[in-house]
Amino acid sequence: MNLDVIASTKAGYKADKEELDRFGGISAGVCYSANGFESLLNEPQEKTMARVERTKASGHHSVFGHGEVSLVIEGVPKALAMFLNNEKEYNTSERSARYTKMAMTDEEEALYEKWMAIFTEKIKARYAGVAPEFFTERKIKTLAQENARYLISVFTRTTLEYTTSYRQLNYLYGFMQKEIARENPTEFDKMLRPHFAEFCEKLEALNLVDERLAENGKGREFSLIDRGNAPVTKYYGDVYSTSYDASFAYLAQAQRHRTIDYSFKFDGEKFFVPPILKDDKNLVAEWLKDCHSRYFPQGMLLKVEERGTYKNFILKMQERLCSCAQLEINQKTLEVLKEYTTALRASNHPKYEELKEFQGSRCTFPNNYRYNCTTPCHFKDGVTGEREI
Repeated sequence: MNLDVIASTKAGYKADKEELDRFGGISAGVCYSANGFESLLNEPQEKTMARVERTKASGHHSVFGHGEVSLVIEGVPKALAMFLNNEKEYNTSERSARYTKMAMTDEEEALYEKWMAIFTEKIKARYAGVAPEFFTERKIKTLAQENARYLISVFTRTTLEYTTSYRQLNYLYGFMQKEIARENPTEFDKMLRPHFAEFCEKLEALNLVDERLAENGKGREFSLIDRGNAPVTKYYGDVYSTSYDASFAYLAQAQRHRTIDYSFKFDGEKFFVPPILKDDKNLVAEWLKDCHSRYFPQGMLLKVEERGTYKNFILKMQERLCSCAQLEINQKTLEVLKEYTTALRASNHPKYEELKEFQGSRCTFPNNYRYNCTTPCHFKDGVTGEREI
């Protein structure tokens, strides 16, 4: 066996459409050539481009997935980023609202600063003396930001680097065109349309759009919103399907587990309440009032649908059951774990004996799955999964 690099990303280099087409044509030739890859690189360009035309006409688009494009997208609404990040075939580096302060309207910023101060004091009072090495000033600020950002609109602008294939980029273009033309759009759809249109215009200006790749002959569309009427049937076995209430902020974290399928339905005007507020009814009431004053805040609760395999759920637990994970995704993962374990026990499933050993954080997992933490938090409530922040 020989291994060799035949293509690689180069920072600052911009491949044009003709180059990406040609690479797809060369890749298509691998399926038929008896003379090796080198001969395809050296064949007349007219022969390669003729193969490009035949391949596009046949609908055999996978060969155009070998060429990748990295985009830096500035000023993109978080909602649009979530649509992109739900489509599996990508790598992304996105500015985090957990660790940075986002650009906001004056109204949003006033609410954000107000709740930053409230969360900072609540965290200090509840935990600073419990695990002082873990709850440093910097950590407390980060946790306050994590909670205050629930008030920010899901249409708040962010920045991300997004890498996907030439083929997938055109599929996304086609999905966006379908959303722009959708009949009976919701208010959420209407708010997204101008952003989809702008994104498509930018791709056209970059000369990255190919009508045949984007034509969507199989009728596919964005997977993020479940527009059907049927509820999810819960099932737990070697594969699982479940649903639960969770926020936009949760879903933006969860969808990064690309081995698991996520979608959502809107479920009325309900909002996530950070657990650290729940001992104060007046603060809870004030929080909900401020949530209602925002348009699609990131704390709006959705009916989230999750489908995956037993093994990939364990992988999710290995990422999200930790003192340093976002609290909401930590709690929801524990809730699904409890349901999963109960269901396997009721059905006498052979994997019950293994799953029942998973409790608390990943540093407590069974030996085959235990995470070897190099910086232990020494935070008891975090390790047991009982923290409120």
